[in-house]
Amino acid sequence: MNALEFSLLPDSAEIGPSGQLIIGGCDTLELAQRFGTPLFVYDEQHLRTRCREAVAAFGPGVNYATKAFLCLAMAKLAAEEGCNLDVSTAGEYHVARSAGVPAERLVLHGNNKSTDELRRAMAEGVGRIIVDSFDELDRIEALVAEGLGRPRVLIRVTPGVEAHTHEFVRTGQDDSKFGFGLSTGMAELAVVRAASSDAIDLAGIHAHIGSQVFDARFFEMAIEVLAPFVERHALEEFSVGGGLGVAYVNGEAADTLTEWASAVHRACAAAGITARVTAEPGRSLVAQAAVTLYEVGTIKDIPGIRTYVSVDGGMSDNARPILYGSQYEAFLARDVAADRSRTVTIVGKHCESGDLLIRDAQVPDDLAVGDVLATPVTGAYGYSLASNYNKVTRPAVVFVSNGEARLVVRRETLDDLLTLDLG
Repeated sequence: MNALEFSLLPDSAEIGPSGQLIIGGCDTLELAQRFGTPLFVYDEQHLRTRCREAVAAFGPGVNYATKAFLCLAMAKLAAEEGCNLDVSTAGEYHVARSAGVPAERLVLHGNNKSTDELRRAMAEGVGRIIVDSFDELDRIEALVAEGLGRPRVLIRVTPGVEAHTHEFVRTGQDDSKFGFGLSTGMAELAVVRAASSDAIDLAGIHAHIGSQVFDARFFEMAIEVLAPFVERHALEEFSVGGGLGVAYVNGEAADTLTEWASAVHRACAAAGITARVTAEPGRSLVAQAAVTLYEVGTIKDIPGIRTYVSVDGGMSDNARPILYGSQYEAFLARDVAADRSRTVTIVGKHCESGDLLIRDAQVPDDLAVGDVLATPVTGAYGYSLASNYNKVTRPAVVFVSNGEARLVVRRETLDDLLTLDLG
C-alpha cells in the first residue's frame, strides 16, 4: 500500500462516508464545486491550536511570521490567539493594521526598510524594529530628529551557523544579505552604536539561521555562539527567529512547536542566557493547516517516458517546487485512503516546461479527467507566493470550522487583472 499518511493533513481531517476528504466538518468535493478550483482550504481550528501552542511555548511575546501566510482573517486570528505579528514590508504592515492589530503588537522586519516604511511604523508606535543595517540606523536617527518617538529595537545578528537546508533559505551564515555578522565584528559595532544612540531604545538581538530546519542542533549551535554576546551586553531580549521544519511528504517527521521551544529554552539555560527568549514561527503554524484543491484537466501518457497530469493551477499558486525543488504528495479528494500505485508527473497550466508541481507523484490508478486532486501541507508560502503569471487569476481561500465554510479571500476575476492597467 502507498496510501497518503494521514498525519500530513489538517487536525480536523477525516474520511467521509464515501471515502471523501472532510476538513472542519466540510466535504472538500462540495467546497470545490461551491468555490471553484484551485482552492486553498484552511482548517481554522488547526490555525488557532498552533497559535495557542506557540504562545504557551514562548509566551505572549511570540511573533507569527506573516510572510508564511497573511490576509485580514489570518491577522485577526493570530492576534486573537495571543500572537504578535512579524511584518517585513509596508504591505504586510498595512494588512495587519487594517485587520485591527495594534501597532505595538507588530514587529517590523526587512533588510531594506524605506524611510516611508519606518516613518509610518514609528509614528504609529510599532512594537519592535529589527534593525538590519547601519543605513537603517541612520534613517531611524534622522526620523527621531524630525520629532518621531524613540523606537524599541533589536539588532539582527548573523551567528555564522549554516543550517542544513536549501541554500535560498539559509540566513545564518556570514555570507548573507541579512543582519550584522558576529564573526566580522559588525554585530558588535551595531549594538554599541544602538546602545549609545539617544534615538534608539535597544532591547536586544534577533537571529534567524534559516527556514525548514529539522535538526535542533543548529539552533543550539547558534545559541551557544551568541550567548556570550547577549550576556556581555546585558541585553533584555533574545529572539531565535523561526525556521522550524515541517513534514511535507510521507516518511518525513518534524518536532512540534512545543518540542522545538523546549530545546531552545534548554539550550539558552545551558548557555547562561538570562534574557527573555522569544521566537517567530511561521510555517510551523500554518503549513499543515491547509490543502489545495485542483481539477484535473488533461492526462497525457507518453508511452515508455512519462504520464503528465495537468491541473488548473500550478506555479502561480505553488512556486515552492520551482524555487526550491520542494516535494509534495497528491491524492484524490474523493478517495483519501486509496492505494496510490500509479506514477505520474503533476504539472500546471502555465507556458513553462518547468511548471511542475510534483515530479513522479503517486496517485490512484483510477485518476481521471475531472477529478479533484488535493495536495496537502500548502498553508505556508502557497498563497503568499501566488502570482498572476500568464494572467492567471489567484485562487480563493476558505476557512472551515464546525461544518461551516467562510470565504476569507475571494477568487480574482479577469477584470481584477485590469485594475492597475491604464491602457
